Parts: sequence; C-alpha cells; structure tokens
Amino acid sequence: MNHTIAEALAFCEDVKENNLVKLARSKGVMMGVAPTYLSLQAVKKHSHGLIVASQDCHYEDHGAYTSNVSIPMLKEIGVDWTIIGHSERRTYEHETSFICNRKIKALVANNCHAIYCVGETEKEYDANLTKDVVREQMLVGLMNISKEDISKIVIAYEPVWSIGTGKNASSEIAQDICSYIRSIIKELYGQVAASKVLILYGGSVKPNNIHQYMEQPDVDGALVGGASLKSESFKELLENI
Repeated sequence: MNHTIAEALAFCEDVKENNLVKLARSKGVMMGVAPTYLSLQAVKKHSHGLIVASQDCHYEDHGAYTSNVSIPMLKEIGVDWTIIGHSERRTYEHETSFICNRKIKALVANNCHAIYCVGETEKEYDANLTKDVVREQMLVGLMNISKEDISKIVIAYEPVWSIGTGKNASSEIAQDICSYIRSIIKELYGQVAASKVLILYGGSVKPNNIHQYMEQPDVDGALVGGASLKSESFKELLENI
C-alpha cells in the first residue's frame, strides 16, 4: 500500500529517463511493477515497457463482492499479471491456499499470468516445518492446474520472517527451498515443465544482496518490496545483477 497515483507516475517517468527497461533487457531481465488498484490504469498507460501486475484479484468475474476487483476489470485496462497469495494477504486477510487456487484457476482460464507466493512464518521456520508448509501451499495452490497452464504461473518463495524485517534468508536457504519447489513441479508436471517454470525469491532483497541470490541455479528472479519503491534503488538492483 505505497504510492499515490502521482507518485506512481513519477516513478514511471524516472524509469523512462533512466532507460531502466533497456538496461533490464540488456541483461536478459523481465522487469515489472505491481502498483495499487487505483494506480494500475495510469501506470499501464505510462509503463514504458514495464510489465504491470495487480496485487490481487477475485476468482469470480462479477457479483456481490464489495471492494474486490475481477479479472475482466483488470484485462479491460490491459493488465494480465497478478500476484496471488502474498504473505501479507495470507496474514492480514486470512487468505488460504485453497482460495489462492480458485484465483489461479480463474487467471489461467482467462489466459492471464499468476505470480503465486509461498513461504513459511518464523514460528514454522524455527520448528523446521518450512518444506512441509511450502509443499502444502504448492499442492493446494496448484490443484487441478493442467500441464499446459503451469507455464502461465511464476512461483515466488518468500519466507515471511524475512519480509521487511531486514532478516533476509541466506542465498543457501533460498536455493534449497527454490530447488525443493522445482522438485515439486517436476513431481506434478515433469522435468520439462520444472525447467521452464520461473521461481523467484522474495524477502529483504536489496541492491547489495541481489547478486548472491541470482547466482543460485534455481533462483530465476526476485520479488522485491521496499527496494523497488524508488527508481534509484530499482536501477541499483538491475546494475548489481
């Protein structure tokens, strides 16, 4: 819940002036942002090559779901990427993996992309339950998703205990869990699908540590929070990959 429409547009102009999309492409990086619902249309119009994603969506096309936004509403303004199951929604809105599954199925049915977030709390991490939690989130979240549709889904591993706390997981932990996630995809969809699905790490990713994460063989990218709010740090992230 950051950036007014004016602030989001100022970010877009900075992206343009600093040629950040060109820089990203020169490094083979897909770069995108996920602004608030209110800023989505304005950012989409002035994205200058950025992928634009929503932070959530509803699984129904329309109906009595006050305060929610449907996939057809997002598609009408050209937005076909959506983050699903972010840890803050799981924590504050009590979103379950089953609800995430309904949203993911609705997105792929509408030929849209989902960035599906999985990850454990600090209590679960301390109890050595990380892989159990991630496995449940993966199996339920991807329930009844076909082999053809898995290509529309990006998985983001975000340990809840490292988001906004400054306690980022080590690159070894990130690699271990992202590798485990890839093994689950292989189990469900086969080796070819597992090699193609993009897996991101998210959790206190900053310009000074992004390179060590990107060096890991099973970490394909980053889901960045605070460090993505200013174009200057966004540029640093790209430069340091």
